[in-house]
Amino acid sequence: MCQSNALQGPDLHTGKWLQFPQLALRRRLGQLSCMSRPALKLRSWPLTILYYLLPFGALKPLTRVGWRPVSRVALYKSVPTRLLSRAWGRLNQVELPTWLRKPVYSLYIWTFGVNMKEAAVEDLHHYRNLSEFFRRKLKPQARPVCCVHSVISPSDGKILNFGQVKNCEVEQVKGVTYSLESFLGPRISTEDLRFSEVPPGNSFQQQLVTKEGNELYHCVIYLAPGDYHCFHSPTDWRVSHRRHFPGSLMSVNPGVARWIKELFCHNERVVLTGDWKHGFFSLTAVGATNVGSIRIYFDQDLHTNSPRYSKGSYNDFSFISNNNKEGIPMRKGEHLGEFNLGSTIVLIFEAPKDFKFHLKAGQKIRFGEALGSL
Repeated sequence: MCQSNALQGPDLHTGKWLQFPQLALRRRLGQLSCMSRPALKLRSWPLTILYYLLPFGALKPLTRVGWRPVSRVALYKSVPTRLLSRAWGRLNQVELPTWLRKPVYSLYIWTFGVNMKEAAVEDLHHYRNLSEFFRRKLKPQARPVCCVHSVISPSDGKILNFGQVKNCEVEQVKGVTYSLESFLGPRISTEDLRFSEVPPGNSFQQQLVTKEGNELYHCVIYLAPGDYHCFHSPTDWRVSHRRHFPGSLMSVNPGVARWIKELFCHNERVVLTGDWKHGFFSLTAVGATNVGSIRIYFDQDLHTNSPRYSKGSYNDFSFISNNNKEGIPMRKGEHLGEFNLGSTIVLIFEAPKDFKFHLKAGQKIRFGEALGSL
């Protein structure tokens, strides 16, 4: 079996300055894979250049001259990521000439390790623009849905964190937390979520738990640029409410997530809330740089990264009062939405105390595989 640490071997005859950015980029993209040494050596150069073009990599060397992290964060936040992402979105919609499609998509496949054998359409000439290629569908048998476990992974990606929610805070990566209330926003009406009345003194976390003896759990999945970009329903549940937070579109790769506190609370996101057989359930799609477009298939009124929405606000929509009295029923594995490029999915849900995750932090996971069960 090929070992990922073989990349660090001295027999590659590459300098130390080249090895670090190459490894850092590929770890952040979750693309450590088995390659022949000549192919690895050839790929080192574009990966190294790309690494230093990434915001985190470009700013990191400045720490050597005494630039404080708070200055780096302030500068990064000042970058017009929403405008740049809208421009990137328009560029993605430009139809490519037929002769140019294969070389452009092949470069992307080569750089990010995309497995086109899983794609429903393997012919690269079929995809008229980058947007269609990013949102490519998979063959039906490529992702079997686990029927045994109650919660499955809604997408391909890398597990950043999971576990019980404690002290009204959630970890975006190990050691870096964000406020549960800041992330989800104020408590939604009892009509939408069938909440029982909770004494005013209870914490926000306690207000979300509807059944005695239950706990609140979370799971964070990072989608790299080479991953399948659609996401699906992680369980059987009823979606009753959507909350859209316009915000920044900073990178959500694990390196930046360690660097910026409450990154997920700053970024644009769409929070879907409702209930499953054990109580409260929510799925949040978090936007990122060049991922201003978050689409929810059953929500035609949702428009993300739109200039008409200002950061710092949020927009609510009730699927109960506006559509029907039951909300939107979702079956486990059913198509739910899609990103352009890659981003992050955050699950926050209520379950009995004996709920167990079948995961390891940092592991790669694919849509349909088990997250946990009772």
